[in-house]
Amino acid sequence: MTTPKTALITGITGQDGSYLAELLLGKGYRVAGTVRRSSTENFERIAHITEKIELVQADLLDQYSLIEALQTVQPDEVYNLAAQSFVPTSWNQPVLTGEFTAMGVVRLMEAIRIVNRNIRFYQASSSEMFGKVRETPQTELTPFYPRSPYGVAKVYGHYITVNYRESYDLYTCSGILFNHESPRRGLEFVTRKVTNAVARIKLGLAGELRMGNLDARRDWGFAGDYVEAMWRMLQQNEPDDYVIATNETHTVQELVETAFDRAGLEWQKYVVQDPQFYRPAEVDLLVGNPAKATEKLGWKPTVSFRELVHMMVDADVARRERKIKEDSIA
Repeated sequence: MTTPKTALITGITGQDGSYLAELLLGKGYRVAGTVRRSSTENFERIAHITEKIELVQADLLDQYSLIEALQTVQPDEVYNLAAQSFVPTSWNQPVLTGEFTAMGVVRLMEAIRIVNRNIRFYQASSSEMFGKVRETPQTELTPFYPRSPYGVAKVYGHYITVNYRESYDLYTCSGILFNHESPRRGLEFVTRKVTNAVARIKLGLAGELRMGNLDARRDWGFAGDYVEAMWRMLQQNEPDDYVIATNETHTVQELVETAFDRAGLEWQKYVVQDPQFYRPAEVDLLVGNPAKATEKLGWKPTVSFRELVHMMVDADVARRERKIKEDSIA
């Protein structure tokens, strides 16, 4: 009987971390995750699996805590999903974003280099690195032109991962993930902002939705599909970097239309464009070509854009209905 593999996930309480933890548990892994010491701890996304996983305190800002976490857990694989990952916040907190999203990657790989060089490492890179795109669709060879402090920090994290692979012969991979959503997405992200507002309007709890640029186009996929790609990257003989995307693009307006339509509402009656929600430097068109991931990893998305939006609207309506029921009982 083979010993089960052990994985350590930073950012386990986030959308991707929770889906990845579920996936790895299903494959028989021992799963551990890092959590930061904070005054408000949100374990909502992993509440259903907390008894099956281990949680260790560590912080991407603290080198020693990462070394200690690796020594305690002794993982075979490390998935670095933790970051300051909200683009608008990166304009307000650019230094903090750089510390977490750029320097945090170095601290974690240095910890791996010190503790155990055989650990396989996954870095969550981002389509925001392409920014003002140089070609469409984007591939692993498309030059980066980031348009936000978040995008710039992710470029550093990406290249330092490549650098450690080439300099120290570590097994390090970067997944250049395009937008991936789910009912577990944070409320600050545009997809969930829309589906949550639709649920509130449907149930009479709100009367309008204020939006920024409706013409921006994105390549949206399902987070549950994308964590499968992360795992597959670390199972290959050789480490490499991969674009994970759907190769389809949709406007924010299409997102709005699809979400309101699912709830039987006319979007024009409720949506107001508001200049405060425009970015200082907009990323207008992101669409990724996952051909390399399909060929080498055998990966492809299984959930369509329409299915994804419907899934999110249905979940938010159900969530709001539960809350209304709980409040009426209380």
